[in-house]
Amino acid sequence: MTRQIAQVAVDNATIHFDKCYSYRIPPPMQGRVWPGSLVLVPFGRGDKPRMAVVLAVQEETQENASPRLKSLWDAAPEQARLTPDLMELVRFLKERTFCTWFEAVRAVIPYGAQYRCTLENGRPVMQNCLNRTTERVYTLAGELPAKPKPGPRQLAAVEALRQGPLTARQLEERGISKPTLDTLCRKGVLQEGRQDRMLDLFASIPFDPQPITLAGEQQHALEALLPDLEDDRPHAALLHGVTGSGKTMVFLKLIERTLELGRKALVLVPEISLTPQMIHRLKSTFGSRLAVQHSALNNTERLLQWRMIQQGNADIVVGTRSAIFAPLQNLGLIILDEEQEHTYQSESAPRYDAHDVAKKRAAIENALLVFASATPRTETYHAAANGKYKLVTLKQRYGERPLPKVDFIDMRAELAAGNPREVSARMAQELQKNLDNGEQSILLLNRRGYHTVGMCTVCGHVLNCPNCSVPLVYHKPQQALMCHHCGHTVQPLPQTCPECGGKLRYSGFGTQRVEEELAELLPQARVLRMDQDSTGQKNAHEKMLAEFGRHDYDILLGTQMVAKGLDFEKVTLVGVLGIDSLLFGQGFRAYENVFSLVTQVIGRGGRAELPGRALIQTTVPGHPVLQLAAAQDYEAFYREEIAFRKFGLYPPFCAFCVAGFVGAQEGAVALAAHRFGTLLAERAARRPHIPMRLLGPAPMNISMLNGKYRYKLTIKCRNDAAFRALLRETLEAYAQEKLPQKASVVLDFNSDGDL
Repeated sequence: MTRQIAQVAVDNATIHFDKCYSYRIPPPMQGRVWPGSLVLVPFGRGDKPRMAVVLAVQEETQENASPRLKSLWDAAPEQARLTPDLMELVRFLKERTFCTWFEAVRAVIPYGAQYRCTLENGRPVMQNCLNRTTERVYTLAGELPAKPKPGPRQLAAVEALRQGPLTARQLEERGISKPTLDTLCRKGVLQEGRQDRMLDLFASIPFDPQPITLAGEQQHALEALLPDLEDDRPHAALLHGVTGSGKTMVFLKLIERTLELGRKALVLVPEISLTPQMIHRLKSTFGSRLAVQHSALNNTERLLQWRMIQQGNADIVVGTRSAIFAPLQNLGLIILDEEQEHTYQSESAPRYDAHDVAKKRAAIENALLVFASATPRTETYHAAANGKYKLVTLKQRYGERPLPKVDFIDMRAELAAGNPREVSARMAQELQKNLDNGEQSILLLNRRGYHTVGMCTVCGHVLNCPNCSVPLVYHKPQQALMCHHCGHTVQPLPQTCPECGGKLRYSGFGTQRVEEELAELLPQARVLRMDQDSTGQKNAHEKMLAEFGRHDYDILLGTQMVAKGLDFEKVTLVGVLGIDSLLFGQGFRAYENVFSLVTQVIGRGGRAELPGRALIQTTVPGHPVLQLAAAQDYEAFYREEIAFRKFGLYPPFCAFCVAGFVGAQEGAVALAAHRFGTLLAERAARRPHIPMRLLGPAPMNISMLNGKYRYKLTIKCRNDAAFRALLRETLEAYAQEKLPQKASVVLDFNSDGDL
């Protein structure tokens, strides 16, 4: 006689005891537990209830049975299990990002589809983290009797249901009430059931497919990609096109062909602000079998959309980074739009990059993966230029429209001329010209708030956050100082220095300050400010962009969220403010980020019949990165950047791993980081075939965050199985010396120099 044993990984495990534990599957649960099942187990000496995920199920004979094995307490229904392809992604995250099993599980399935422990009649059982919202659904079960004579509503209900089941809401829209339906159920004419409530988040968008007409260059791009879409092997391609070249129209044709092949498509965008326009295009072209996954949905909406995908009711999924885990079956096409954006990288465990997960999914599903950008990552373009990906280019704007004309405004000259404002005189004149012509403008300033620093005029003391090593930022509407990292707030606004009692001077500028300047300079202008402070409410991005698209506003002022992917036909002027702080930022991707941001925001102008122009305010107008961005010359920038990367040994010529150490005592954190480096170096010395350079330890750029001190080691390496095994061995040694009690350690392979 055989019994079944489940190998499970438990929740709330540290990385040092995150391993497989064996549990007996009791007879009532046999046939209900598979790899990927979520289960409840007794754990530890006190048999405390823990959620767990089943990694494997094995057979155990009577002779080999272990008498000490505990039994599972409960198991989730079969429909809640992770499918084999999702379990493959869980293993991938565990292997590549050094997260725990359950951190990977939480990344793959949304909160509402997860389970927790609760007590029922005194015993621990599993319960949904979110009770699924269901609705009544009616099915025709028999014919309507002639007597007593049926009423018009009963006849209407039966006729409506002859076409198939309908929900109570759908029948109510036809004037058929619940009492009528209850009567028909009692007669046996209808059968009532329950189903997950269907949620069409974008019912207001009409299904209005228009013929997609491609220009010659777009058609060539499509023809280059179609063979890779239509064969049954994994492929990757880079679609590199200048801003306004019509990459989205190529996407639509690829999706159209994917659906014709009976397969499904996944479209990723980097920002929530970009989803409304993409959703509108996809919904109007392909109809209602479209699902959405992003963090702005509430838990119920996200769960219902996830169930819609899981049950096979969606052909296309669009969303931000987390949508890469959407449970689509028979996936044929994955698109990463604006692939250069850092928001595709997770900043909390598991610290994954959507690029890597997309490549894994494409390999699992034999799908075509398309990276798309006007300013691709240096690593992506290098892979395409060297034949690892297919390189497909679009060099002309759609309709042969010209790129915007770009001018520089030297802010040193503005100051010398007596203009202390952040909006230059030339910028104000051009904005006024647009107002007079009934045209719209976009202004980019990647800094929110009003003033960015408060400093004492006597002793020079800067008002810093008490929990983080960063200055507090003045927010005028709240009349408060706020920390943009931990949220610490100081009210009322200090007027005197806490150190010497001297007068405080607030300087620097953010979006709130520029909004106020615009109101003074252009009182008739309708200004829409779009930043993290103004988009906190639900659907704020969608409402604001819709208002700007209707020309309810003349000027859109915002942070990076206004720089990418937006397409408004009346925008003819783009202005860039405060770019110098990014130009001289830290991290090996600083120039790449500036080039991308400036190129992308310039590309928002002149996308329809009206020609576009752009103005860049800077103190270094001759800087080569700004000059190349103004010329939209990506190839020249790439040649400069790849030479710098090779000389300095940065990706793509090595992998770049940052080991971060966080703890309450600065000295203990520094010592723990040093000891980790020593342990790693000792083990690497025994494996000379593993290439590695170790730098540090050193304080991070923000050396204290939320009251915790932060140090880092920088490791230049080859991210392969041998190096990851070396890191795991070092982590084990670090744990054996009980160093995690002094400083927790985090490994990130996607950082450009800090965490």
